[in-house]
Amino acid sequence: MLDKEEKKKIIEKYRLNDSDTGSLDVQIGLLSERINYLLSHLKEHPKDLHSKRGLLTMVAKRRKLLNLLKKEDKKRYEQVIKKTGLKKKVKD
Repeated sequence: MLDKEEKKKIIEKYRLNDSDTGSLDVQIGLLSERINYLLSHLKEHPKDLHSKRGLLTMVAKRRKLLNLLKKEDKKRYEQVIKKTGLKKKVKD
């Protein structure tokens, strides 16, 4: 899992201002890192169904947050997509 130092680095990367710790950008960044961690875990332990279920839940939550951000501010949405390295949906 992510320790305090890794979380601080991620928050600094995605934050909008100095006191920002919970904006959509930061939440999406943190979820993306946790998803990447779980993906590497599941490559080593493919039968870990509990982690797989948690992964699917996180992916769904990230998708919802991305859709919300897209409705609020298209420019920030595109910046977050670039920073996280995600692909856009074909239908926009």
